[in-house]
Amino acid sequence: MNAVAPPWGTDWKPAPPSPAPPVRGAGNPAWTPGCPSPNPAGRPAGRPDKRLLATAQMLDEMRAIVSVLVGKALEGDTNAASIVLAKVLPSVKAQMEKTEFAFNSAAPISEQVAQVLDAVAGGQLAPDVGRLVIDSIARLSDVRAQEDLSARIEALEEASNASR
Repeated sequence: MNAVAPPWGTDWKPAPPSPAPPVRGAGNPAWTPGCPSPNPAGRPAGRPDKRLLATAQMLDEMRAIVSVLVGKALEGDTNAASIVLAKVLPSVKAQMEKTEFAFNSAAPISEQVAQVLDAVAGGQLAPDVGRLVIDSIARLSDVRAQEDLSARIEALEEASNASR
């Protein structure tokens, strides 16, 4: 006997998967553009935000506080003057002037440090600048030592792999 397939199963195809919903940002996830507003009684257009009003009020009060501080500073109150000057004038940061002195960067590290110390002793270089230069030489020496150690380790690994 031949089995006959039922007519409803001859052209059956699985349903395509449903598309993933689009990723939405902030806001009501049930609302889509073109639909009526989910909050029709919301804040009317043109009405300022409460946070904006609070910020404006604080700025007005700050203006009054600043004017009182300036007035007291003009009267001779040194605390008020220091507060006003600290907020109005930027703090002065020390800047080093460019200096030139004899320096051989190819010399060994100890000679480089000696050159800097000689420049400090001779008045060509300020002591704080000399300290910064010596610290920089020490950091560069550390980096060079790490590079040298890394190169030696690689050479030892290559030699041990070649002998196997």
